[in-house]
Amino acid sequence: MIASSALAQAVQPGTPGSGAHGSGRPRAVRVWSAAVVTTALVVAVLAALLPAHRPPGAPFTAATGTLLAAAAVAAGQIARLRFRLGGAIVSLSWGEAAMVIGYAVAPAGRLPAVVFVSAASAWALMSWLDDHRRGIEILHLAGSLTLGAAAGAAVTTAVAGPAGLQTARAQAALVAGALCYLVVTFGLAVLTLVLRRDAPAGQLVTRALHAKAPMAVGSVVVGLAAVFVLARAPIWLLSFAPALWLLQRTYRYHLRAAQERRIWAAFARATAALPGASEVEVAHAGIRGALDVFDARRVEIEVHLPEGGHRRYTGDGPGPDVAADGLPGPVITRSMAVAGIPVGELTVWLAEPTLPAGRDELAVSAYGDALAGALHGAAGRERLTALEARAAYEAVRDPLTGLTNRAALLAETNALLRSVERDRHVALLLLDLNDFREVNATLGYRAGDDVLRLVAQRLLDLAREDDVVARLGDDEFAVLLPTVAVPADAATPLHEAPTPLSRALRRARELVEQLAAPMEVGGVRLAVEGAVGVAVATAGSADLAELLRRAAVALKQAKQLRVGVATYDSSRDASSTDHLALLAELRDALTADDQIVLALQPAVDLASGAPVGVEALTRWRHPRRGPLSPAVFIAAVEHSELLGPFTRYVLDRSLAAAAGWIAADIDVPVSVNVSARSLLDPTFPGQVADALRRHVVPARHLVLEITETVAISDLEIVDEVLAALRETGVQLSVDDFGTGFSSLAFLTRVAIDELKVDRSFVDDMIDSPAAEAVVRGAVELGGRLHARVVAEGVETAEQRAALLALGCVSAQGYHFCQPMPPDKIVGTLHRLGEAATQAKIVPLRADDAS
Repeated sequence: MIASSALAQAVQPGTPGSGAHGSGRPRAVRVWSAAVVTTALVVAVLAALLPAHRPPGAPFTAATGTLLAAAAVAAGQIARLRFRLGGAIVSLSWGEAAMVIGYAVAPAGRLPAVVFVSAASAWALMSWLDDHRRGIEILHLAGSLTLGAAAGAAVTTAVAGPAGLQTARAQAALVAGALCYLVVTFGLAVLTLVLRRDAPAGQLVTRALHAKAPMAVGSVVVGLAAVFVLARAPIWLLSFAPALWLLQRTYRYHLRAAQERRIWAAFARATAALPGASEVEVAHAGIRGALDVFDARRVEIEVHLPEGGHRRYTGDGPGPDVAADGLPGPVITRSMAVAGIPVGELTVWLAEPTLPAGRDELAVSAYGDALAGALHGAAGRERLTALEARAAYEAVRDPLTGLTNRAALLAETNALLRSVERDRHVALLLLDLNDFREVNATLGYRAGDDVLRLVAQRLLDLAREDDVVARLGDDEFAVLLPTVAVPADAATPLHEAPTPLSRALRRARELVEQLAAPMEVGGVRLAVEGAVGVAVATAGSADLAELLRRAAVALKQAKQLRVGVATYDSSRDASSTDHLALLAELRDALTADDQIVLALQPAVDLASGAPVGVEALTRWRHPRRGPLSPAVFIAAVEHSELLGPFTRYVLDRSLAAAAGWIAADIDVPVSVNVSARSLLDPTFPGQVADALRRHVVPARHLVLEITETVAISDLEIVDEVLAALRETGVQLSVDDFGTGFSSLAFLTRVAIDELKVDRSFVDDMIDSPAAEAVVRGAVELGGRLHARVVAEGVETAEQRAALLALGCVSAQGYHFCQPMPPDKIVGTLHRLGEAATQAKIVPLRADDAS
């Protein structure tokens, strides 16, 4: 026989229940119990009305057999074994042996009533001694056994027929009846446990069969042996006592070993599932594991919080609701600690009313240690995750206002700028609060923080969808407008249409007006004023760092002028960052093929217009800033380590172009400007000679132009370098003649092939006698030194005529040709030569022909 009872546990005051079971399930269990008891009573009464016939071959009278059956049933129930199943304690009895004896010695009709009375009496006695069962539960158990006994009696009577106890048929009938009793009582017990939800049905059947099957077989065998002894020599029943005692011990060991194997397997699964990423995850896993390991009715985990107090997690097992049942039960509470540091407490409500030899306390303690370690680890991981999240947040956010910080603004906004069209305008508004230190000094730093938070909120309220609002530090804020939209209106005249700068100024004034609105901080009503610097640029022309710098320049101007808003003015910017990046960008440009380019401008004979030379001018096609003239970058190159690579680059490109027109049978030299520092390099003449050889250009076709400041230098190395250059056969020219403090002594030391008159004198020579005198003197000096004179910057026919009158033979300027790329220079030189040839052919007049 198998019987179950899910003993409810008392709830400590203030312990929250899960509320998952509700009141419907206990009511269903009571209805089910009432139905079983009522059915059993009806069956017992109806069976008792049948005639009291002795079983065939019974050795006792009907009365004696009935008493013997009652004693066997009571003894079989009292000598029970118990094991935990889900939230219930399942009792295994010797009911099958008792039923075999009862079927053999008592009238079948009286057996159901005998079983009901005997089982109820036995369970009432055991409840009074230690189980403390309720009356309805005892009646339910007795009713279940009665129904099983009735079914078994019917099967035994039907199978045995008139056969005596000694026949094989009678023995088979007794076995069949016992099995029928087992099936009915087992089925009713499982149905009761499932209805009470002590465990899943599959788990109940599997574990109950594993526990009951060996004892059921032994119980039937004991019953058959007892019947055999009763029929022949009842005195031998006394020898059954040692055998039954050994069987009882064997079954108890079997149940205990199975239970311990299950507990430790569940313990291993539960502890393996404990580690988690958070306290909640670990606590829920701990509750599920404890419910499974201990078949507990309830588990409660109380976690101590670092800041004080505690957090409580509770879970109920699959048995009846603890609060609804209200029965007291064993409760084990263990403190949890790691390395002496308290973590919390674990409380487990067990299903059975007594504790078996303290093993549960040891298991709960071990489980609590594992749970403490998991909770401690989860707390550490949560703290680490919180620190990482805080570090990640503070890496991009200002901790006081929650706005984007300076680092994030610089890192993220450049990517945003690259995502918009390069010609779209962007604006940066840099805001600084006026006299903010007075707020901190008067109201305290906490009030100052409140002001900063209110300012940040006002900036956010004014921001539009794509705007980026940031706090750069202290009382400085920035608002980036990724696209300064200018609405197109065909009806608006062009001179009245809004510009990106005017739109940015309007937004800046809105910020100033909004900040000026009164605010209340610390019970004090105050108004905060600010100044805004505005910088506008296209997305492809400046990065955010440069925009910030320009906005800072504008902000400084706004504060100096005591105005609310000021815009960036490059004329007031004494420290543009462009020159800092210039050399790095130039280094990259020298490795590209399309950035540093030549612009070639021919010099012509003033009389005929025939080409007499070509000057190589450099231009930089900057990918971000556009075309740059030499005035922007040459000075930086001359004072850097890039001078050598730059000079070789220009010389190489110039000689390559000269080789092209020489191959086209155009016999004019190319002029290349030489830096002062190049003439201080003893290796420079060798570099020039090597370049001439590589491009197969005769040395006389290269003119090196040196400035007048270098020409007047009396350094010995300069004279040595110039002499070495003369030896290679290249020509030397003094550029910008007349602008410096010329030294005629230099002209006596070094042979000069050319003097170039600076364009400033050519521009003024028409109206300035002094300028005309300088040009005249240069022409005369060139003639005496046998050097050609080239006038620079000739732009008008009047200047050309004046130079011819002074005896100047050659010039260059826009009046003749503009600078042009190398691929057009050959054609231009051909046209100039052909035009000069045509000018020399004078047609005959009619009178001359006659």
